[in-house]
Amino acid sequence: MSAQDATPIGETSTTAMPGVTTAAPDGLTTYRILYITGRVLLYSVLAIVGLTMLLPLLWMISTSLKEPGEVLLLPPKWISVPLQWGNYPKLFDVLPFDLFLLNSIRIAVFATVGSLLSCSMAAFAFARMRFPGRNVIFAIILATMMIPFHVTLIPLFKLYRDIGWLGTHLPLTVPFFFGTAFGIFLMRQFYLTIPQELVEAARIDGCNFIQIYYRIFLPLSKPALATLGIFTFLGSWNNLMGPLIFLTKVETMTITLGLTLLTNQAGGRWELIQAGAVISILPIIVMFFIGQEHFIQGIARTGIKG
Repeated sequence: MSAQDATPIGETSTTAMPGVTTAAPDGLTTYRILYITGRVLLYSVLAIVGLTMLLPLLWMISTSLKEPGEVLLLPPKWISVPLQWGNYPKLFDVLPFDLFLLNSIRIAVFATVGSLLSCSMAAFAFARMRFPGRNVIFAIILATMMIPFHVTLIPLFKLYRDIGWLGTHLPLTVPFFFGTAFGIFLMRQFYLTIPQELVEAARIDGCNFIQIYYRIFLPLSKPALATLGIFTFLGSWNNLMGPLIFLTKVETMTITLGLTLLTNQAGGRWELIQAGAVISILPIIVMFFIGQEHFIQGIARTGIKG
């Protein structure tokens, strides 16, 4: 052994052996412990908050599977043994909930399609086309957002009564094909972020405004279209005031109106009411996952603007 390799007695060698990892400094170890502890606490708090938010949904599902005498027990009974799956078929015996679901789906789909078509076209005109009074008309459209629905309820009722639309789904679907103020505003703000150079290049290639609209703007506006579609579908699905005023026949009622009718007819049968509520939220959950997927795909295809 050479003199350079010798280590004095009482001292520790600091030379690292090949393939051997040296111990981390105390400061770094303390930082990692604090970081991991903070993450564990954060995720624990988020889990508790998430579970708290899910409690009403879990209670609704649990109540829909209980016997009539178990709903109001104290202390509450979360799980009925055995589970009363028969509450769901019994619900369809009390009221035609299959017809209510079909009506709600039909109205929500037509309203969503009409809103996407009309709002996207109107927003394109306000964002890229030049015509007299464009800003004034857009300001008037935005001003209509400040008018409560209850103010126009009586005039709309008289209008639909005079043209024979009461008792049909037309008052709940046709107005969406003429655009909504929120939808036009949302789509216009997104269209303004699309570079003007794309429009000018398309005009040089000989495209008119219609071709620019469906070849350039529509493919790039998938995130905004998905967002507007989700808002419109959920708003139409959860609408109670409109069906309550304009629908007069049981065979034309929606799911929200059917739940209200069920509450009046089956008062105290909370297991049936909660079963109807569970059925009513299933299409919303499906719509959420479908819309979320298209929203992410639209952002990925649009690209990130630097």
